[in-house]
Amino acid sequence: MQSATDVAIVGAGVVGLACAAFLARAGRSVIVVERNERPGGETTSRNSEVVHAGLYYPEASLKARLCRAGREALYARCEARGVSHRRTGKLVVATESGEVAALEAICTSGTANGAPGLEIVDAAAVAAQEPDVSAVAALVSPDTGIVDAMALCLDYAAEAEEYGAALVYRTEIVEIGRTDFGWRLHARDAAGGTSEVDCAAVVNAAGLAGDTLAERAGFDIDARGYRLHYCKGDYFSLAPGAPVRISSLVYPVPAGPGMGVHATVDLGGRVRFGPDAEYVDAVCYDVDSAKAADFGRVVRRYIPTLRDEWLAPDYAGVRPKLAAPGEGFRDFVVAEESDAGFPGFVNCLGIESPGLTASPAIALRVTELLGSL
Repeated sequence: MQSATDVAIVGAGVVGLACAAFLARAGRSVIVVERNERPGGETTSRNSEVVHAGLYYPEASLKARLCRAGREALYARCEARGVSHRRTGKLVVATESGEVAALEAICTSGTANGAPGLEIVDAAAVAAQEPDVSAVAALVSPDTGIVDAMALCLDYAAEAEEYGAALVYRTEIVEIGRTDFGWRLHARDAAGGTSEVDCAAVVNAAGLAGDTLAERAGFDIDARGYRLHYCKGDYFSLAPGAPVRISSLVYPVPAGPGMGVHATVDLGGRVRFGPDAEYVDAVCYDVDSAKAADFGRVVRRYIPTLRDEWLAPDYAGVRPKLAAPGEGFRDFVVAEESDAGFPGFVNCLGIESPGLTASPAIALRVTELLGSL
């Protein structure tokens, strides 16, 4: 079978489906191809579900700009379309005096990035807001929140289909080639059947497989810095009867490749801790129960009453990081690749945090990049 469309999107995570919704609403014919049996089955469904304010990113970076634009667009979308969410607020806590300078730097960065209402408060204010949290000071971010990530993903999918997009699951793109009219994608479904999709443009929103897809299209991913590195993060949940209560999100001062093991409360009131950060050679989602002791030790820095036996393995996620172990900041890649000799091919690579928050802004950027094609 062969089909033709304006845009083929590879990947039905939150970014791919957001792009599908925006492009279809703009009048483009769209097909989304996903190798898994359902939308959002990898990175989208395995994160903290946090709506970020944009505290940590360099001011001119895509992460900062797309997070800022995406945050307000996401909240507005959730309000308008009934997607469950809540502005919980967030505390970034300093547990010793030597970390206060880091809070001040984050506050400066966040303010430059347009995060509203940031302020640094003292230990008494922390205790008044979160009695179980111990800190010498904290940065308060009132606009940080949480969202039902899968509900958001499904909402994008519903909008895309409403405007005529076709969503195809359990199908993998195994080959990509240039044609006179654009691109031809060769697909194989779970039963081994093959098909082709001809399109004017391709959006690579393949998440963990984004570098593989780019390589299949002909990119030299090492020369362009597009090779992805898997960084696994585990989560533990707090036992329902444990005497620990939090109402907002609580983060430590970040260190290492992630934002630190933080405490989040989901829309049902369940408390989770995570993720940690460990580079791995292959995608895996197991959580070692023995790590409860490590999580307990880290979290007790800001919730001192926590006991290891109150922690249960929950789930794990894998970040598609462009930064290799020990490498510094790497920005999102959201780029139309005509300058590299691949007209009509848009790469969305390294979409880790704050990708969920930024999803509507990423989708708008992709739509604009393809506007003249």
